[in-house]
Amino acid sequence: MHPSELIEIIFVGVTIAAIIVISLFLKGRWRKVGWSLAFGVLVAFAIFYTARPYWIDVQIDQKVVLLESYLEQQFPDEVWTITTVPHRKNGYKHLNPYYIGVVFEDEPDVTYHYWVEKDNIYQISYLR
Repeated sequence: MHPSELIEIIFVGVTIAAIIVISLFLKGRWRKVGWSLAFGVLVAFAIFYTARPYWIDVQIDQKVVLLESYLEQQFPDEVWTITTVPHRKNGYKHLNPYYIGVVFEDEPDVTYHYWVEKDNIYQISYLR
């Protein structure tokens, strides 16, 4: 588990615990509202925690399409291979999944990393 995930789980746990403790001091209908709110926060976090990897995959796929069209415009005669971070596998969670690597066929030992935004594409680094 990545440290940021642990921090998120602790934050949500403390928030739910605070809601439950506060609802214990309430009476009648307000106590039920407090319990419902705590349950709602738990369900929302579970949905967020489950859906986030799929959302990241969709965003990366969209960014790869944008990067491919950019590379076709900038380097029309080149052949390249695009790599992304397998952010769901153990050992890769510390890497930014939004960095997209490009290896050109004429430079197989160099990986160029790109950062893709909606309107701009930046080459942020290269590794030899």
